[in-house]
Amino acid sequence: MGRKPYIQWKLSEKDLRIVYSIIKKLKLENISLRYIDEISGGELQKVSIARALVQEPKVILMDEPTSSLDLKNQQEILKLIRDIIRSHDISTIMTAHDINIALRYSDRMMFLKNGKIYAAVTPKEVTPDIIQEVYDVKVNIHEYEDYHHIVPI
Repeated sequence: MGRKPYIQWKLSEKDLRIVYSIIKKLKLENISLRYIDEISGGELQKVSIARALVQEPKVILMDEPTSSLDLKNQQEILKLIRDIIRSHDISTIMTAHDINIALRYSDRMMFLKNGKIYAAVTPKEVTPDIIQEVYDVKVNIHEYEDYHHIVPI
């Protein structure tokens, strides 16, 4: 369905190549021929991401793309999205309520307060003051294996 905007009278070889490539990258081979009402919420989330990727967009908007995924699938999907957007030169804007996931997978972060941009920074520029001002929570920020992690006090 993601290739529908590009299909003329029938599927082209290019359409099939793109779809099969994304199915393989997202490891969806085992569910690719199942009906949508036969798959789990996490699988549906992965299918939705695949559908967006096969459209070969220049920009992807994602609202909590890992919200219904377990930890393993969250990591897998976010690594894959990062690799695909970098290799295909795609810009992605993603909302995330898990700040530690955003710190790990974002190039830039934007914090909103009262409907306005409070800070736009790189993950390494996030400070405890920003978090306290935006979320009213005191935190420490620790670095581990070159990633920052937020820990509430």
